[in-house]
Amino acid sequence: MIAQACGGTMAITGERDGRPCKPGPTLGDTGTGMLLAIGILGALYQRHATGKGRRLQIAMQDAQPQYSRGAFVQHARSSQPAMRNGAKPLAGGMAPSGIYPCNPGGPNDYVYVFTSHANPEHWRRLKVIGREDLLDDPRFATREARGQHEAAIDQMITDWTRRHDKHEAMRLIGAAGVPAGAVLDTGDLLGEPSFEARGIIQTMQHPNGELRMPAFPVRFDGAPPPVKPAPLLGEHTAELLADWLGINDAEVDRLRAEGIV
Repeated sequence: MIAQACGGTMAITGERDGRPCKPGPTLGDTGTGMLLAIGILGALYQRHATGKGRRLQIAMQDAQPQYSRGAFVQHARSSQPAMRNGAKPLAGGMAPSGIYPCNPGGPNDYVYVFTSHANPEHWRRLKVIGREDLLDDPRFATREARGQHEAAIDQMITDWTRRHDKHEAMRLIGAAGVPAGAVLDTGDLLGEPSFEARGIIQTMQHPNGELRMPAFPVRFDGAPPPVKPAPLLGEHTAELLADWLGINDAEVDRLRAEGIV
């Protein structure tokens, strides 16, 4: 969390005009580890080619700007620190782009809709919400005009999304050719059929019970590696004493009885 504060990610996370917010993903720990893993792979490849090793170092604070490239682009454009903008792009001016509430109104019943300034067709394709009259409205004819009327556009999208659940909203808007994604929580992801079928979510068989959890996402020969539990404390003591030290079962039992193992 300290690296995320000192590395810039908290400063650009949160609602517009609100306080900084800690990002939910573990960008400090996992994000730094991923960057270092990529560096290790590069160094191993170079060693294979040259026979020379490398000494690699990374700091969590140093890693965070790699996940904030959009903020640095915005700073370069404005010469001012990039600020929080909620679910909107940091640069602003792209409407509609944001998170919109869906039926039935639960804490994660939302859909994210994005229209790119590089693809004006996104706006025209939004006629899927039943407002074809807006296509020729001068208030929304250009990206700049839509940016000036962002609040009105957000209200139109909200009026439509509230009549659909997040999955249906995602399917309908996505099928029209506009980027859209339901806001899936951990429960949705653990129950996602495609994740189950592809092995991205697996059920780990643990001595203390089953546990559904995400697997490593890289697919090797078409499938992610199976998730297996870490050993319990002392689970393999007898095997290790036998294999490494040649101690027989009777001696292991004696060591257990005396509290040595």
